[in-house]
Parts: sequence; structure tokens; C-alpha cells
Amino acid sequence: MKTISLSGLLILFILIGCEDMVEVDRQSYVIAVGIDVTDQDGIYAFTYQIANPEAGSTLAGIGAEQIPDETITVFGTDIMTATNTANSFVTKQIILDQTRVLIVSEALARSDQFLRIMQSTARTTEIRRSIQIIVSKENASDFINNNSPVLEQRPHKYYQYMLSRAKETGIIPDADLHRFFQITEGDADLFLGIYATTTYDPKELDGSEDEFVAGQVPKEGGNVTQFMGSAVFKEGIMIDRLTGEETRICNILDKTMNINEMLANYPDPLAPEYQVATDVFQTDNPKVNLNYDSEMNHATIDVTVPFEVKILAIPSLIHYSQNEDFKRTLRDAIEQYITDATDELIKKSQEAYRSDPFYWSIYIRRHFKDIPAYEEGDWHKNIYPNADITVNYQLKRLHFGKMLDDTKLDEVRD
Repeated sequence: MKTISLSGLLILFILIGCEDMVEVDRQSYVIAVGIDVTDQDGIYAFTYQIANPEAGSTLAGIGAEQIPDETITVFGTDIMTATNTANSFVTKQIILDQTRVLIVSEALARSDQFLRIMQSTARTTEIRRSIQIIVSKENASDFINNNSPVLEQRPHKYYQYMLSRAKETGIIPDADLHRFFQITEGDADLFLGIYATTTYDPKELDGSEDEFVAGQVPKEGGNVTQFMGSAVFKEGIMIDRLTGEETRICNILDKTMNINEMLANYPDPLAPEYQVATDVFQTDNPKVNLNYDSEMNHATIDVTVPFEVKILAIPSLIHYSQNEDFKRTLRDAIEQYITDATDELIKKSQEAYRSDPFYWSIYIRRHFKDIPAYEEGDWHKNIYPNADITVNYQLKRLHFGKMLDDTKLDEVRD
């Protein structure tokens, strides 16, 4: 009898756990949420991109046409009440736990209302902390409606593949919600959000493929959406934009970023009219040595970045691999180019931003006995802007691939 009672009790607990269960086919899964400002103070426009799970799958049946998603916009004071409002006319229950991206307009990101509206995302358990924050040049609703991927019908797969690949190349940052609150509430560093747009304002191509922000990349055909560069946030407000190249440097110098390799072009030192295509990968994390003088409230930061380069293309056809002097010239030119670009970015961060996008404040905190002492030192206004910073790139190895030599142009065109 005792065994039967325990079994019955176990079954009872199992049934109680299923009491609030909702069937999958009765739920609407939101893939992207967009937030825009309105003419009314405290009222925002929330745009929901709801995925159709049957689109592009065999469940839809052969020959059946299914729209991949549905987009709706409602108005509210915060994301949760707006979601509840949307549930009043959406047939299935709206679920936010599968949301991949949170898209905010640049107008909202540059206002002091951005941090206020973001607070609701931290309080609810329905939104994952891994959701990526995207800043769109235009209204977020326009970005979602204009985005039309050609090769991927499922919107959740589009965002997953697109952001993963862009982060691998280093042209956008890893901008999840958890990192935003971690950096913003720490009040010491700059948060980098993903910058994107569907508007096209091309910039003249000068040979480098990453000196753009979204919307400036010269292109023809395909989806109008571009992901390139980052939006710079200080104390919860967007203050500037970084190009794809500057974002790559931030990813390289930030030890918390997982950037293994990236493709990049560098000017050919012996033929400046050409570019050398390379695959750059870090052999180890950057080594940051920070010394702090408590009496002067002054820091000296020395950073060493070991990396390797694989040569992918040399359009000038100069035989760098066969000539040690040429090889040394190319090695020095790559190191110098990256060093100059890094020094320029650090100078801008110290003088214009007065804070760093590299998350270097984690190295100075051990020099303070407690949080009040650390806050009194003031990394934002005093320590970082006046710090002496040296970044040393060490090119450990230069690979030339399977071909040691390029085509001899004088022999081909005799």
C-alpha cells in the first residue's frame, strides 16, 4: 500500500507540472523585436516579426505556398505590456523566448530613453540574455519590413547564420543583452552594439573592404540589408559609430571576445596600388599588462598581440615568398598598418569617448581594495583618458599557402 501511495503521489506531481503547458501549434514565436520612438513621450512603437514554422519545411506540403513570417506593430510603454496588447489580435499566444535579435532605431539609441526602455528586458524571464542588440540607421520597423533575405526563407535561420558569420569575420561585435547590462552597470567601459541598415548610401571603394559602416558597402543585387561596424554606447546612450575595421581592432584587443580568425586586406608595400589579401588569426589571447600608480592615479598599459597571417592573394604578383628582404618588408608593413590603425582608434577613445571599448577596466580593479575606492579613481574620466598606452603586434608567422611562387607575368606576356 505504501508503494502504491508513493507512485500515485509521483503521478500527481507530474500532472501538476503539466498544468500550464501550451501546445506548440498554439504559440506564435517572435524572431525579432523592433523598438522605435513616437511623438508621444513615454510611448514607443514595438514591431514583432513572427515566424511561420511551416514555411520552407516539408510540413507545409508539396506545392503549398506559405509566407515565412508576419510583422505587426503595436504601441506601448514597455515590451511586456506591448506584447500583451498584441496578443489581443494575434490568434496564437506570442512567445518571446525564441527571439534572436532586438532591433532599436538609432534615434532611440541616441536618446536618454534607451536605457529606460531596456530595463523591462532585464526583468522578464521570457527574454533570453543571449539576444543580440542591433542598432538600425532607420526606424526598426522599416528595417524589419525591408529586410528580405533571398536564399533563406526561415527568418530565425537568417539572423542566426548572418550574425554568426559576421562575428566570425570580426566586422561586428558580440552584442548580447547580458553584456550590455554588465558593461553599462559597471560604468567603466564602452558597449558595442551591432550596426545595420537597409538604406543604401555607398562610399567610394579605396581598396579596403572593411573601412565602412552598414549602408556604405558598394554592392549590386541581393538583400538590401547590411551588417557592418558597431554602435558605441557610453552609460547607456549611443555616442558614435565604428567602422568594420575599427570594430575588428576592438575585437582583437578585447580578451573576452572569441575572435579566432578574420579576412583582411593590407596595402602592398612594394606596389601600393594593389592590396594583399590575408587570413589573420590570433595564436593566443592579447597580453595586457597594466601598472597603476595610486598616488598619481595614473595607469600605464602595455598590450602584446601575437598573431599569424596566411597570404591568400598577391595581385601585384611580387615574389614575396622567394625573397627574404621582400618577405621582411611585407611583414613589417602589415604590423605597421595594424599598429597605426590601433593607435588612431585608441587616441579617439581617449580624447573623444574618454573611455575604452576594449574592456580593459577588468585589469585595474585588482589595484583597489573595494568598489568605493575603484569608483573614486574613476576609470571613465580620469584613469583611462590619461593613461599611457602601448600596443605591440607580433607577427609570429607568415604563411604563403600551397604555392610558394606566383605566376611570372613577364613569361606569360612575352
